Amino acid sequence: MTSEQILIGSGLTVVLAVASQLLAARLRIPAIIVLLPVGFAAGAVTDDVHPDRLLGQAFSPLVSLAVAVILYDAGLGLDLRKLTGHTRQAVVRLVWIGTLLTAPAAALAAAPVLGVSGQAAAMLGAILVVSGPTVVGPLLNFVRPTERVQRILVWEGSLIDAVGGILGALVFHALVNEQHRKFGAGLLEFAASVGLGLLGGLVGAVLLWWLLVRLRLGEVLDTSAQLAAVVGVAAVCDALREDTGLIAAIVMGVVVATVPAFDLPARRTFFETLVSLIVGVLFVSISSTVGWASVRPVLLPALALVAVLVLVVRPVVAALSTVGTDLAEGERAFLGWMAPRGIVAASTAATFSAGLAAAGVGGAEKILPATFLVIVLTVTLYGLTAVPVARLLRVTRPARSRPLLVGGEPWTVELATVLRSAGLDVLLWAGRDEQRARIAAAGLELADGELLAAASGEGAEQEGVTAVYLLTAEDEFNALAAAVLHDGSELPVFRLPAAAPGPGVVGDAPAAMVLPAALTGPELARRHAAGARILRRPADGELPPGHDLLFTLDRAGHLHPATLRGEAVHPGQVTERIVLGPA
Repeated sequence: MTSEQILIGSGLTVVLAVASQLLAARLRIPAIIVLLPVGFAAGAVTDDVHPDRLLGQAFSPLVSLAVAVILYDAGLGLDLRKLTGHTRQAVVRLVWIGTLLTAPAAALAAAPVLGVSGQAAAMLGAILVVSGPTVVGPLLNFVRPTERVQRILVWEGSLIDAVGGILGALVFHALVNEQHRKFGAGLLEFAASVGLGLLGGLVGAVLLWWLLVRLRLGEVLDTSAQLAAVVGVAAVCDALREDTGLIAAIVMGVVVATVPAFDLPARRTFFETLVSLIVGVLFVSISSTVGWASVRPVLLPALALVAVLVLVVRPVVAALSTVGTDLAEGERAFLGWMAPRGIVAASTAATFSAGLAAAGVGGAEKILPATFLVIVLTVTLYGLTAVPVARLLRVTRPARSRPLLVGGEPWTVELATVLRSAGLDVLLWAGRDEQRARIAAAGLELADGELLAAASGEGAEQEGVTAVYLLTAEDEFNALAAAVLHDGSELPVFRLPAAAPGPGVVGDAPAAMVLPAALTGPELARRHAAGARILRRPADGELPPGHDLLFTLDRAGHLHPATLRGEAVHPGQVTERIVLGPA
């Protein structure tokens, strides 16, 4: 290709990736549903969007490094401290039982349905083991299942991606190299790959600790350092043993998320943007290599294969993985109805199918189009049915508000207790040890990590936060946090009015709606110390003298703050008021 064609092809790939994600966001559907057909269409109508022509032999290793960055980002959301009890048991089982059952079942179904050789079917079975956070996460954001179900599925998707990637590499080498065909040798190869990946991940975690904790590089450089460390460690691991960089990347992310010494937000804006772009570019690039001529012969067989995976294999895996746990029947059933395939399946198929075809494996040319169709069909099926199925099984989170209260003053803790008694699932965050101890003593849920991690991005999505209330005694902190959260979060943000207006705390502050002007932090603390209490009052009638309205609750269980504009809902919809007044 000429340099002009390379420029046009590269630019068009990025534009299509971002445009597809924008369209998906507007339509409120998972981005992959748009990305795959857009890439397929681009590959059909133009010769420019073809990664094998644009990058040649560099495409496969670049895909591996890109997937490592994606999995590191997924690992940042996997805090080992939250993986306990039956949740951990279910995750571990889903990974190993899912691998042991899905790979042979998919292979046995693929051979007669697709009409491929046993070797090609074995490769396809290994590929279809994975699911992945790039598709599971967006789907769960639409469904909003219970926190435990969401945690199990996210952990499973992230861990099984690495296992599936290594399994795919081992199967590929076993098919093209006679000396790896013995079962015992295969187990040793797998154990060696896992061991190298774990070792690389621990070395990478130490490197990140030195860069981020000891050197304290700052906002921009520590993000760059994370990217460089992940890519570097993954590249070394992959050079030693294929696809071991995926395990190393996940281990690095989990360590950063779990070890308190790092003290980093679970997500960074740059990483969110980078990963989103990588996912879009990969899906467009890989799907552009799939032509209609290769898809058409496997379309109906792929439907049959998906039916086996969705209706038989996944329910059995979920049932066996959750037996003996305390998960409710609805939660177990929903786990059996959620196993979409994602970017690792696509990248593995794109990497190994051409090599098998060149080695003369019968039916190897059908691996990539079949995988492409399985991804499209499973994501579409689960995307269209997950919400009604979750509601039918009663595993969705209640539509009631879940406020995040920032602050640990005694009146704030009392407010959280009262809101919880009204049926709201309240989350608190505080920076000082004595405030956090006060919150814990009251039996309230305390958000881990930094404020930005809990109040923005995927941290807020995972916790189900619906609004942020900045209620600390420091006006400067409230104003600054409101401005930052306004730029980094789509949640509504409310803050207390400033007690002493000044250049550092005032302004029109479009970043947040301000709570009633008379109720500043010092005033609330003073009145509470003098005996005033946070109370629940009926919606009808006038408030008695000495009572100030703080919040209203509507019939749907939504919390509405009383701001400078007054009540935020129509009086006829209010069922209860939260007020500050004499006990």
